[in-house]
Amino acid sequence: MKKSLLFIIALLFTTTAFSQNVIQLFNGANDFFKLLQEEKFKDAHAFFDDTLKTKLTEESLKKLWGDIGTKYGKAESLDAIQSKAQGEFFAVTVEGKFANGDQNFILGFNKQQKIVGIFLAPSRKTAAYLKPTYVDTSLYQEKSVYIGPAGKQLAAIITTPKNVKNFPVVVFVHGSGPADMDETVGANKPFKDLAGGLASKGIASVRYVKRTLIYPNEFTKAFTVKEEVLDDATAAIALAKTVVGANPKAVYVFGHSLGGMLSPKIATLSPDLAGIILAATPARKLTDVIVDQNKYMFDQANDTTAAFKKQLADAYVEIDKSRISQLGTTIKPDSLILGLPAKYWTDLNTYNQVAVAKSLSKPKIYVLQGGNDFQVGKVDFDLWNAALSKKKNVVLKFYPDLNHLLSSQTEKGTMAQYQAAVSVSETLVNDIALWIKAK
Repeated sequence: MKKSLLFIIALLFTTTAFSQNVIQLFNGANDFFKLLQEEKFKDAHAFFDDTLKTKLTEESLKKLWGDIGTKYGKAESLDAIQSKAQGEFFAVTVEGKFANGDQNFILGFNKQQKIVGIFLAPSRKTAAYLKPTYVDTSLYQEKSVYIGPAGKQLAAIITTPKNVKNFPVVVFVHGSGPADMDETVGANKPFKDLAGGLASKGIASVRYVKRTLIYPNEFTKAFTVKEEVLDDATAAIALAKTVVGANPKAVYVFGHSLGGMLSPKIATLSPDLAGIILAATPARKLTDVIVDQNKYMFDQANDTTAAFKKQLADAYVEIDKSRISQLGTTIKPDSLILGLPAKYWTDLNTYNQVAVAKSLSKPKIYVLQGGNDFQVGKVDFDLWNAALSKKKNVVLKFYPDLNHLLSSQTEKGTMAQYQAAVSVSETLVNDIALWIKAK
């Protein structure tokens, strides 16, 4: 599975359409750079249209790639991450990571999917991570461990408060797609913020690298959320119960986005959990959420050209294919839909997270949603509220200023917002700590 498609699904937003045309453009861009890495310049040159072939000869292309290598070192990864209609052309952004630095590229494609231009994207300075002011590192300690079966283990960190006995433990469960243990997005590290903030208030945590980041080859065929999320979350919960000084009866799950969707299911697999936290969690089917995200990003792009409108329309056609609830003779388990296997979608579409949460009586449930979240909207929070507000074990809270990464913002914005380093809301950290400690 292409990393670029996983990335888009992972964060549940896109400035491009999931039309077959765009997928082909992504594949074409990735194949072009793969040939450059393999020094197959003749084959790479064949991707150009006739005009560009004349302007940029095979020898010139070879020299260009050599100059890039001299400046940035050996290429480590080159992946298409974004596409945008530009009149009759498409501009595909390719993220380039090299031994000595990063350099993105923009490839221009015509309707025949031939490259008409290749450009170096302007360099952007990445903001450094900002440690939250509410985190006091002198109040806790961290230990590196591993979870999972031998030979396929995942790196994890146990964060425990100092001079505290019988403390509760929170297990963090990621959203969609590959992610590190901090759930790093741009300059932000939500899980790291939460772990430090909660530990400063006497609450331990376990966070771990998501399996799809470390073992992508395990996900090239049919799989479901069981292999992607549930198995490792269950292992992390088991680990949390063994943490020295922890109260094994006070283990909580903090599920973010997809992790929140699956938290009710996780609670059925680990019925002795003390509570689950559903943060920025869809109450609807994932397909409906992706439709809303595409519509929002289309509106934000402020591109009213016919080509861009068609791109959105094509996207809806592709997105709608993910609504399948059963496999057939023409759709095999490993058939890709939006970059994920059909089996993944049929499994997820037969799961009703709201109904499962409503059926739970023992674990406490905290549902939280931000008003400046452009990935999961208030419509989802309202559905959670309608279904769970009368249950005594449930707390629902809407934070008007929070975005999808749980930081305070003045507007919804776009994915560019994630490039600025902003900590998880201190108000949210305080609320979660009080809720966990409440009898």
